[in-house]
Amino acid sequence: MFRVLLTRKWLIALLVAALFCVACIFLGRWQFGRYVERRDHADLVNAYYQAEPVPLDEVLPSGSAPLPDDQVWRRVEVTGTYSPGDRLMVRNRPQNVTYGYEVLDVLRPAGGDPVLVDRGWVRNAERADVLPEVPPAPSGTVRVVGWLRQGEGSLDRSLPRGQLASIDVAEAAEETGARLRPAYLLLDSERTADGGTPERPQPLIPPKTDTGPHFAYALQWWGAAPVGFVLVFVYARRDYLDSLDEDDPRSRRQRPARPKKVRIWDEEDA
Repeated sequence: MFRVLLTRKWLIALLVAALFCVACIFLGRWQFGRYVERRDHADLVNAYYQAEPVPLDEVLPSGSAPLPDDQVWRRVEVTGTYSPGDRLMVRNRPQNVTYGYEVLDVLRPAGGDPVLVDRGWVRNAERADVLPEVPPAPSGTVRVVGWLRQGEGSLDRSLPRGQLASIDVAEAAEETGARLRPAYLLLDSERTADGGTPERPQPLIPPKTDTGPHFAYALQWWGAAPVGFVLVFVYARRDYLDSLDEDDPRSRRQRPARPKKVRIWDEEDA
C-alpha cells in the first residue's frame, strides 16, 4: 500500500489533499472569528441596550482615549445644550432598504468637551442636490440618553460643507471646529427642561443580535478538511488491489456473473 502512495501520481494527490486541508482549516478559523465577533457584539448589546444609563463622564470623560471595545453600546446620559449651526448630515445611510441621511448635532454639556449626537435618520429629498427637511435640534437645556458608539473610518471624500460620508469624529470636529469627545452618542431619548419631548428624525433600527451562520460554516469547513486524504486513501487502495491482481492471477477477486436478461418473448417461447 505504501509503495503505491510513494509513486509520483499519488504523491501529487497527497499534496493537493494537504493544500485542501490547510485551506479548509484557515477558512474554518476565519468563519469562527466572524462568529466570535458577532457573539461579542450581541453580548454587549444585550448587556447595555436596556440598562440604566450612567453619566457620560464616567465612561467617556473629556480628553479621554478612544472608547474601549467593551464600552460600545454603553447606555449613558448627559445634560447640555445643542450648538446651533453645527449640524452635519451623513450621506447614503440605509434604513429599511431606503437610503437617506443620518443627522448629527453637537451637544455641549455644562462642563467638559462637547459630544456628537446622532439624532436619527431622514429619507433622501426628491433631488440629490437638495437636503431633506429635518426637525431642528431643541433649544435650551436638554437631557439626552443614548448609546455610545465608536466613530467610523473616514471614506476620504470631498463633500459640500455640512455633509459627511461617514461618522468620522475627527472629520466632524474639523467641520464644526469643536473639540469633540472621541466617540459619538446614538440618541435614544431627550427631554427639555420643562419635561417635553422634542421632535426628532426617525430613530435608527435597533442593532441585530443574531450570530448568523458563521459557526455552522466553521464546522462545515473543518469537517471537510480530511476529505481529500480519505479520497486519496480509497483510490490508492483500489490501485494497490488492482496491482495485486496483475502480479498474481490466482489472487484475482472473483466477480459474480451478471444474470442474463430474460426477454418477454423468450419466456413465451419457453
